[in-house]
Order: sequence, then C-alpha cells, then structure tokens
Amino acid sequence: MSGNLDIDESLYSRQLYVLGHEAMRRMKTADVLIAGMRGLGVEIAKNIILAGVKSVTIQDEGLTQWADLSSQFYLGESSVGQNRAECSLPQLSGLNGYVKVSAQTGALSEDLLAQFQVVVLTDSTLDEQRRFGAFCHSNGIKFIVADTKGLCGQLFCDFGEEFEVTDSNGEAPVSAMISHISKANPGIVTCTDEQRHGFEDGGHVTFSDLRGMTELNNCGPVQVKVLGPYTFSICDTSGFSEYERGGIATEVKGSKQFTFKPLNEAVVEPKIVMTDYGKMERHQALHLAFQALHGFVKTKGRLPKARDQADAETLVSMVRELARDTQLQQLDEDIVRKLSFTARGDLGPVNAFIGGLAAQEVMKACSRKFTPLQQWLYFDALECLPEEEELLMEDACSPANCRYDGQIAVFGSAFQEKLARQKYFLVGAGAIGCELLKNFALIGLGAGEGGHITVTDMDSIERSNLNRQFLFRPQDIGRLKSEVAAKAVQVMNPSVRITAHQNRVDPESERIYGHQFFSALDGVAAALDNVEARVYLDRRCVQHQKPMLEGGTLGSKGHTLVVVPFMTESYGPVKSSTQNAIPLCTLKNFPYRIEHTLQWARDQFEGLFKQSAENVNQYLTDHRFLQRTLDRGEAEALEILQGLCDSIGDQHPACWEDCVAWARHRWESLYSNDIRQLLHCFPPDQMTSSGLPFWSGQKRCPHPLTFDPSNTTHMDYIVAAGNLYAQIYGIQGMRDRAAIGEVLRRVQVPSFTPRSNVKIHETDQEMEKDKGDVDKAKLEDLKKRLSPPPQDAAALQMYPAEFEKDDDTNFHMDFIVAASNLRAENYDIPAADRHKSKLIAGRIIPAIATTTAAVAGLMTLELYKLVQGHKRIESFRSAYINLAVQQCVLSEPLGAPTYCVAGKDYSLWDDFPVQGRSDGQKEMTLGELLNHIKQKYNLEITGLFYGNSMLYSSGSHEERLQQSVSDVVQTVTKAEIPEHVQFLELFASFAEDEDCETVPPIRYHFRD
Repeated sequence: MSGNLDIDESLYSRQLYVLGHEAMRRMKTADVLIAGMRGLGVEIAKNIILAGVKSVTIQDEGLTQWADLSSQFYLGESSVGQNRAECSLPQLSGLNGYVKVSAQTGALSEDLLAQFQVVVLTDSTLDEQRRFGAFCHSNGIKFIVADTKGLCGQLFCDFGEEFEVTDSNGEAPVSAMISHISKANPGIVTCTDEQRHGFEDGGHVTFSDLRGMTELNNCGPVQVKVLGPYTFSICDTSGFSEYERGGIATEVKGSKQFTFKPLNEAVVEPKIVMTDYGKMERHQALHLAFQALHGFVKTKGRLPKARDQADAETLVSMVRELARDTQLQQLDEDIVRKLSFTARGDLGPVNAFIGGLAAQEVMKACSRKFTPLQQWLYFDALECLPEEEELLMEDACSPANCRYDGQIAVFGSAFQEKLARQKYFLVGAGAIGCELLKNFALIGLGAGEGGHITVTDMDSIERSNLNRQFLFRPQDIGRLKSEVAAKAVQVMNPSVRITAHQNRVDPESERIYGHQFFSALDGVAAALDNVEARVYLDRRCVQHQKPMLEGGTLGSKGHTLVVVPFMTESYGPVKSSTQNAIPLCTLKNFPYRIEHTLQWARDQFEGLFKQSAENVNQYLTDHRFLQRTLDRGEAEALEILQGLCDSIGDQHPACWEDCVAWARHRWESLYSNDIRQLLHCFPPDQMTSSGLPFWSGQKRCPHPLTFDPSNTTHMDYIVAAGNLYAQIYGIQGMRDRAAIGEVLRRVQVPSFTPRSNVKIHETDQEMEKDKGDVDKAKLEDLKKRLSPPPQDAAALQMYPAEFEKDDDTNFHMDFIVAASNLRAENYDIPAADRHKSKLIAGRIIPAIATTTAAVAGLMTLELYKLVQGHKRIESFRSAYINLAVQQCVLSEPLGAPTYCVAGKDYSLWDDFPVQGRSDGQKEMTLGELLNHIKQKYNLEITGLFYGNSMLYSSGSHEERLQQSVSDVVQTVTKAEIPEHVQFLELFASFAEDEDCETVPPIRYHFRD
C-alpha cells in the first residue's frame, strides 16, 4: 500500500481540508529520516506517519533508560536496556498502513542521510548538527533540528538556498462582490458594503460575472492597490466598455520563494521566531544557552545535575563568554540557571508541543505548503516551576529508577506524588482527547492511591478518525472511543486509574455528573468540538469552583485557555452567531455564494428525508402531536400539517417508479418553476423605488433550467432524490441510470404558469411581519383530514434519514452536491466539487495531527501549574497558534471581571452558599432563607428567581414564606425537582442595589 499515490479520502479527509490534494500527493513521495527515539523523536515520528509521507526511518543507537519512559509513550518497563528504535518500531508501523516504517540502529552517516529528502535530528550533539547540516544544505536535503531540555525547547530549519512555497498560509482565496468600476486610469473598484474586501496591497485578483466592462472577465490576474476597506484601484479601464452591474473579484494566490542559511551561519546571526512576546531577551539567551549546554556535555560527558548550583554557575560562565563574542546587550542569567537546573528533565508535554511544530515543518518541507520557519524558534515554560522555587532541593530531584525520573528531575518527587493523587474529568476522547490521555499517562496523572481519571465520549470510532486520533487502529472501527482510548493509555502506563463513560455531558446527564461528582474533582479538561458543550461544561466548573483546561483546533490553527477559580475569566456564554447566520431570504430567493446553495441543499435534505418522516411517525404514535403542532403557531402548523397530508396521502409512493416521478416533479418545481415565479415577481429589468436595478450587488438574477437526462448533474439529482425518497418509505431503490431513464420517459410533467398573487419576501423582516397571514380555512381543513389518525398506522410508518456525510454509498452527499450545484447554476454561482461540498454542508472541522499534539502539550503544561497550586495570574498562559505560518502567541489570561453589589466587589466565581438543611433538621423555609441572606450578607431580598420563574416578590407571595424553598420551587415551576439535584441556583434582586444587573447566585444546598 505504501507506494500508492492515490489518496485514501476516507482516511485523510480531515487533513485534506488543511493541505489539499496536490500537497498531499507531494508528501506521499517523501522519504524522511528521524534521528533519536526519545520522547521528542517518537512524537515527531508519530505525527509524520499519521500525515502520510512515503516512508519514515527511525534511527537510534541508544538503549532505553528509566528516564526515557517519562515521555516516550511507545517504551515500557520491559524496554529498559533494549534499543529505543527497535522497541518503537512495531507501534509506529501500526499507525498508518500506507507509510513504510523502518529502524536503523547504527550510527548516522552521510551515506545514510543521502537517501532522504528530509532529515530530522533530535537528541544530537552540536558537532553532529553542524556536520550533517552542512552536508544536507549542499545536497538539497531539507534539514531540521529539534531539541528539548526540561521545560525548554529549540527548533531549527534549513530548506536550502531556494525553496518555493505554493501557498504561504492555506487560507481560501478572498473574494468580494462588486458594486461599481469606474472608467478611468486607474480604474477604481467599489465593493458592496456588506463585507470588507480583504485584499492585500500589491496582490492580484481576477474578475468574473461582470455585466458590462466584460473585458476584465477575460483578462488574467490584475494587480490591485488598496484604497480603503471597500475600494481598490486596478489597471487603466478608460478604454473598456461601461460597467453595468454584478461581478466578483477573487484573490489570486501566488507562490513565494524562501532562502535559508546553513546552520553554521545561522547560529552566528540567528533569526528567531518569538513564541512569547514577553520573553524576547529570554529567547536570545536560550540561543546561547543551548550552545553552551552542548559545550558542557562535551567537556564533562554529562548534562548538568538537577538543582546543582555549581553546574549552573559553570553553564552561566560559558554563556557569558558566548554573549561577549556575540555582543549581546543584556543576558538573562536567570533563565540559564533554570535551564541548567532542569536540563536532565524529559517532559511529555514539552515534547508534544515542540514535536507538533517540528512535524509541521517536515510536512512543509515535503509538501511545499505553508510558510516554513525562518530559522530558529525557542520556547520555555519555566512558569511551571514552583512559584517558591527555592524550596525545591537537589535531593528531591534525584532519579529513583522509575518511569517518572525525567519529570522528577524537574519538579521533584513530592510533586510526582501529588500528580498521582489527582482526580480529573476529561470530556472528549477524540483527537485532542487522545493526545491529552497520552500526556496524562506519561506524567502519571491519577496513577496513584486516591487518584483517578474519568473520560467520557459517546462516539464510536470511524475510519476518518485514524488519521489523527492515534490511540485507535483499523480493527477498532465501530468500537467506543472512550473504552479503546482508556485501554490504550493503560498499556502506556499500567498504573493509570481510568474509567471510561459514554455519556454526553449536558443537563440530561446531571444525574451522573452532579454536585457530588464535581465536588470530588481536582479539575476538568475539555476536549470538545462544539461551542455549546464547552459553554455548558464551563458553567458547571464555575458552579463548583473547579479549574478547567480548554483547547481546540481548526486545521493548522489552535487555541488553549486555562480557567482558574477566583483568578481568571471563564470560557463564558455562547457568543452570538447571528452575524454569521445566512438570512432566510438569501437562502430562499437570493443566494450569491456556494455556501448559500449548500446550506439550502442541506435544509432540503433535512426537510424532505428526515423531518417529514419524523413528523409522520410522531403523528401516528402520539395523540398529542396534532395539538402540540397547532400550539407552535399557525404559520408553522400549516407547513407541518400540509407535509403530513402529502406524506401519508397524495405523495405516498406505492412503488419505485412513483419515487422517480416524485424526484422528477421536485426537480421541475425547484429549478424551473420556482425560478420562473421569482422572475415573474421581479423581472430582470426590475428597478427599485430609488431608481437602481433590483438585480444588482448581492442579488444575482437567476435563470430557470431545462431538464436534460443526458446532463450528469440533472440525473445525479434524480438518482439520489429518488433513492432517498424510496428509503424513507421502505421501498427498494436502484442505481441503474438506463432503467431510471426509461421510467423518466413515462413521467408526465405538468405545465406551469407563474401566478400574479404570489408575494416573495425581500427581507427576513418582511417574512416575519407576514407570518400572521395564514390561510385559516386551509389549516382548518387539514386539521379535519388528520383527526383522528388513520387505523393502519403500522403500514404508514416511515424511516427518517439521519444525515451521514462520510458514507459514500447512502446517497446523502450525492443529493447535497447535485441539489446545491443545480441551484448554483440557476444563479450563475461557480459550482463546488464533492470534496468542498462535503466540507461546507457536512460542517466538517479541518484537522491535522500536528496542531492537535501541540495544543494538547500546551494544555498539559497549564495542568502542571494547576497541580502546583500557582497563585499568580502571570504564571499562566493562554495560547493561539497557527502552524501554517509558525505563529505562536502565548499570553497571560484575562482576570475575572468584577462587578459591584451594594458597594462590594464580586466576580463570576463568587456565590452566596446556603445550607438549606443541616444535621437532619427540617428544610429551611423561604422566609428563613430571606432572613439568612439579610443576617449573613446584610442584603435584603426584594425578588427571588429560579430560572425564569419568580419565587418571591416583596409585597406579594407572602403565603410562600412559610413553605420550604424546594416546595416553593416545585409549586411555581409545576415540576418535581429530580432526585439527583442536591442544590438549587437562585438569583435575587436586593433593596440595597436594585439596579444591579449582575449578582452572585444563591447556591442553596438542600439534599445530601
């Protein structure tokens, strides 16, 4: 399989949305050598093998030592004393069947390096780096050096004298809709004001779909000069025809050339990429300190001892000498000492971060996609050390001949014991979840008496997961992610105590993850792929005052956030997405982007093949369905009830031929009749009340289509729609296009005449205003026809389709692609291929293993700080990374915002805890609760709320004051409080500050 240049889209689908097909094909021809199989080397190898190069050769002469186990996840206790490369080979080989993986246990040589396009050195000497770096530079071999020492890391790239990148950032080309182009020299282009054009000065664009000034449609890329957010100038247009309307300007992305110096030269005049802009001087010091460290090892034959003052002063002296030679203005000696103190450390999270970055550089070298690192990068996470660092002594960091020696060398043995006692809750066992679990196993989280990890994920493993969720193998497809992941990390570290759940974390699972569960935790890690779930989990952490680690990725981009009780802001509520929502009128009548037609097609799928069938089944089995539907409002009820009548009556197919006929009639209605009706209401030459063309700007004038059975897209729609319609009725479909063509010849398509009494809404506001205009007689008739339900309910049962984008045999994406592209043809919008359509309609999040590894590494570094109990906000880091352009922005998290109530400051972490029932006594009454708040907090409650329900208002509800608080809640809400609920979250308004919009919640504990 390793020689096959065809791309397995079922495996690489999420990565393809990051790299693209051409970059992947180039990568599949590359042979890569990775020297050194300690923790950093295996991390890089894992990421590169998952990515899908042609071959990876791992080289290491060394034998496994105890300290290696602290970060090398494919070595176990039985590996001690054996060759690291040979022990790692079986697991690495199983990551990707398309990649040939082999091991070399001999020494590095120039003859060996000459066999590869990319060479990566880890755990190497400076002499080796200089020697092999010069050889690779002169022989056109891409050369990368990666190194970590304790909490510090280093990365260097040399891709030769001339290295061409086909796409520097991987972003989709920017496009803008045009409202006017002047006839002038230069011509001034004005874009519609809905969105800034986003072009760069000196960049190039092409024009399409212009009406008038069509000369620009046919010319090549035109250079632009940006004049403003909505305007730019182009070439001389004075000799062109007059601009009329419409048109799109699209960015043309060109290739870029990069030049690299060999390591021998680059080490003297370093270009350093910042990873933390508050550490510029530190990075310059680290550049010298890593060189000095090589000199120290060469002289003494060992790394500096952990916490050894004499060794640290020796290293500082060596760096001072280098600083004088390089004329460094100011040397940060503190970081040199800390590097010396921790250099014997080998930490999984640091290797995960540097390994993710290094692997991405390998991929850039192989694929020529994205901007390569130029040329040095340094990183440190020394904030992870104890804030009272002087308390950490040399003896505490001595090796104990155990799997955590590489970590004990940095943090000491007491911290290792503290890690083992932690109780953590990991939500999500997908890409980030797998990486976090690997890191947790390596650091020994929850691996001792009293410690524990609970992981939950309701999903099963799919083939597309295997490209980045590295704990899973092909034989695991169909099994539960959480169970497989938990077993995999127990192989990495048998001491880890872990329980796998399959529950969604939401209000429905609070019976399991309730007050008692959260109260017992030390922290929570969120490895989720949607905002709503993150917001819910964040709210639960705030309620129980627990820290949360949060991270996410989008292709080459990633972010991390650490939420610390009483210190930082939280993840916060759902940000409004209305700005990005597509207006309904745009979807229904005025699309102008392929995203609009794809969303329309997805809505068609959900309405025709899922919602209609679900409505029928509910109607047949639930006698209250009809009334519930009527309670939703007349406009919605009319639509649903009409669909019901169609599904069980007029449009209920008896055979396959009926399904084909239905699909053909549907095609005619959507792509011909509806468009003709729209043009009848708004003719192509329609003018607005202000005298401007109606069809201009974002309103593209459509044209109806004529069905052609020889047109592939036309038939794609009929085949997919017919089969899906047959499936929901339990009828056997077919794929034979010739046979379907025969059926189509017998289908009679009624003629259509546009009607003059049809109103088409131009805006969502118009649509909302007219919702009350409902044909009440028709609604009443539908009610009579549907009441009571038919007797033969079982015969009318339907089979709703649940959209599944990754099954190419189920007609789902076939329908979406055809439906969208036909509508795009109506409106002269460029069509999208299946790959792009699946991304947009399937709402796929592009993903790549390198970003995932880096993000999980950064999250785990913040975990160190939480377990240490850091008290200073400046010790923590939030992060944003973009590996496509090697951008790493680490910054201090924002503090928790405060608000004032009756002259006292509070934050989101504050509450008013109330013990509603103590020592087996009766529960507190509402009146007693009011008195308690007055006595303890000197605040008089004038109003009390549970959710949207008012429990008490001053001057009324006096009869409730003698009832228990829980009885009042149940009376007002008309619902029982579930048995698992132990406390109620109440909100009050106070006489002392009635205008205050934000107040701490009253957390009323009434059950044990």
